[in-house]
Amino acid sequence: MIATQQELLKTFASLPPEAQRQALNFIAFLQQTYAPAIAKPQKMEIDWANDPFIGMWQERQDMDDSTTWVRDIREKEWS
Repeated sequence: MIATQQELLKTFASLPPEAQRQALNFIAFLQQTYAPAIAKPQKMEIDWANDPFIGMWQERQDMDDSTTWVRDIREKEWS
């Protein structure tokens, strides 16, 4: 087992270049795997009940039955 940083560096330096590259890639992988979790940004709370988008078509008579409305539009476009 390698006990000191100097021994680790000496052992690393004795490796061929390809093995050194693989060791560095493995160290980068370990750093990413064991990195402290980054705090996620908090989600914005949306007041859907008072959002202007909700109910934007409530005054449209042709939207009373949305299923029929979609069916009619599709028939007009695809017939």
